[in-house]
Amino acid sequence: MAVSANRLELLQIADAVAREKSIDRNIVITAMEDAIAKAARSRYGAETDVHAEIDAKNGELRLTRHMLVVEQVENSSNQITLEGARKHHPAAQVGDTIADPLPPLEYGRIAAQSAKQVIVQKVREAERDRQYAEYKDRIGEIVNGIVKRVEYGNVVVDLGRGEAIVRRDELLPREVFRNGDRVRAYIYDVRREPRGPQIFLSRTHPQFTAKLFAQEVPEIYDGIVEIRAVARDPGSRAKIAVISRDSSVDPVGACVGMRGSRVQAVVNELQGEKIDIIPWSQDIATFVVNALAPAEVAKVVLDEERERIEVVVPDQQLSLAIGRRGRNVRLASQLTGCDIDILTEQEESERRQAEFESRTRTFIDALNVDEVIGQLLASEGFTSVEELAMVEIKELAGIEGFDDDTAAELQTRARDYLAKIEAELDAKRIELGVEDALKEVPGITTAMLVKFGENGIKNVEDLAGCATDDLVGWNERKDGENVRQAGILDGFDLSREEAEAIVMQARLKAGWISEADLAPP
Repeated sequence: MAVSANRLELLQIADAVAREKSIDRNIVITAMEDAIAKAARSRYGAETDVHAEIDAKNGELRLTRHMLVVEQVENSSNQITLEGARKHHPAAQVGDTIADPLPPLEYGRIAAQSAKQVIVQKVREAERDRQYAEYKDRIGEIVNGIVKRVEYGNVVVDLGRGEAIVRRDELLPREVFRNGDRVRAYIYDVRREPRGPQIFLSRTHPQFTAKLFAQEVPEIYDGIVEIRAVARDPGSRAKIAVISRDSSVDPVGACVGMRGSRVQAVVNELQGEKIDIIPWSQDIATFVVNALAPAEVAKVVLDEERERIEVVVPDQQLSLAIGRRGRNVRLASQLTGCDIDILTEQEESERRQAEFESRTRTFIDALNVDEVIGQLLASEGFTSVEELAMVEIKELAGIEGFDDDTAAELQTRARDYLAKIEAELDAKRIELGVEDALKEVPGITTAMLVKFGENGIKNVEDLAGCATDDLVGWNERKDGENVRQAGILDGFDLSREEAEAIVMQARLKAGWISEADLAPP
């Protein structure tokens, strides 16, 4: 009867653990078998190959020792001669593994002592595998849970069928949770880890805000309204950009709700975080204007190559456009993906005046003309001496107060000036040791050659080894903002396509590639 009770007890333990941990019963039984086998090895020898099997129906335990049949025994713990094996296994052959039964052990004592640690470890591993498999495809969902404990500011959350963690930096500022509190958060990562948390939650992630709106706004859930972008300063302010697939549905109004009921529900969950809901636009200039709301914008200048936006606002709107501690412009930048520079109308006027005076001075010095002519050329839109040298005579002569002779003289002076500058630059190139062969690469000017020389690029191979970014620079995303890294040819107004063409031509000239490599696919 004692044996029957013990058998029943084993199965009851397996069933209870399987239910409690939400894992397969067979996994628990396998863990018990491993534990009993380990305990048996402590009795029969660590090198003894002991196997334990528990009948899943009646709980009967069977212990066996496995031994390899060999011609000459080197390890008596797990090897046996052919002669010895055939005493109980007449059909045994060299290389076979035979199993002999072992006498039963008091596995009640084993389970309580030696086996406990193995069982706990195996069950824990199975539980972690089950949690990972169950939650790995749920990244991007909002889950609800109960605070289980707080460790050094990190909140451990019981999800019912899993345990997750909200790290301190993923909590809203001044947010405090205690054991037993309910918490709602966003699953941003699930990782298979040997120990510690595997499910990572956030209440500061931008998509947490988006998912909260999806729960509160049926039009978002149904796909009529779409959230295109989210930017957050967690706990303080957020901006979301929305668009409607149905022209009869106002996306902003749908998210706000009657008397602000929908947006207020999200605000309450985010501990009072203010939320600006703006219409998304494919036109980046319009999108930027919307993103800077509630500030009014007078003008937008877009630099697509550098991914920068210059926004001009009325003088009295500057502080509103920038926001407290730069929050409004920073969130607008995150929302649009562009760096935004804010100028007042007065600052822009002063800058335009400075640029006009600079161009005027350039024409006066380069062409040896008086101030009136320099101002006239600048006011007509000419920005450089190169433009004057290349423009059609009739266009230059069409300026009020100019005739053909004046136009021809100005163009001659412009070309003479450029020739002089070219000679000076070429002398500088030679002084820097830049080889003549580099001059033959299409798209390169003498001024560029000087810049190359100043940056250690002296021959075709040096240029061929450059990347496009080396020439025109690149943007790095740091703290949610684009940080501009300067290129060697900054200031030459090169597009990325033009810079790439220069590098590819250098590689062609260096013999690294063929003409076929330059052909479009």
